[in-house]
Amino acid sequence: MPTSLRATGQAKDMTLDEFAQFVDDARKAGIPGDRNIRAELSYSGKIKEVEIALSEDDD
Repeated sequence: MPTSLRATGQAKDMTLDEFAQFVDDARKAGIPGDRNIRAELSYSGKIKEVEIALSEDDD
């Protein structure tokens, strides 16, 4: 069973649509809005990957 929800950009860096889909998936999974998101950034500061723990214990 997965312990986190993770998304990456199809073309290396995430687009706003891809990030919006990640947020929508997190909401559908029942993750509360106050949960912290982990992001991996490129050297230029663009978002490459985002991840959120499914349970508070994994945060």
